[in-house]
Amino acid sequence: MALSIRPAVPDDLPLIASLIRDLAVYEKLAHEVRFEPAVLASHLFGERPMAEVVIGEVDGVAQGFALFFHNFSTFEGKPGIYLEDLFVRPEARGAGLGKALLAHLAALAVQRGCARLEWAVLDWNEPAIGFYSKLGARPMDDWTVMRVDGLALAGLAQK
Repeated sequence: MALSIRPAVPDDLPLIASLIRDLAVYEKLAHEVRFEPAVLASHLFGERPMAEVVIGEVDGVAQGFALFFHNFSTFEGKPGIYLEDLFVRPEARGAGLGKALLAHLAALAVQRGCARLEWAVLDWNEPAIGFYSKLGARPMDDWTVMRVDGLALAGLAQK
């Protein structure tokens, strides 16, 4: 079984969209998927990309992806990589692709001089939490993720 990780290219947009939808179904959040493919494409492959995607393949077949972007730590004074989404199709789980995707991102973080690789995981997703812990990740229990979106975002922008 051959695993490979490659940067996504614009022709991968339908694949990326499909993997995002598959992830949303797995996370019981399909109702939250609202992206428009053209807008997603502009943010991934446009003049000023806001995020990057790598595609994970098993024996040449795309079976997963990781979407990530840079953040910045004021305390470290260095950038970091924030992993927004990681997904491996159920039929490919156990092949080592999830670990390979995370190892690829860790290598990118080191290569780019980043201080951290961070992500969030749903608290009910025990298999993922266990998997991440085995790789050396630790939960940041003292932190709570906060979000402003939709009408609240628009309202805050007016203050």
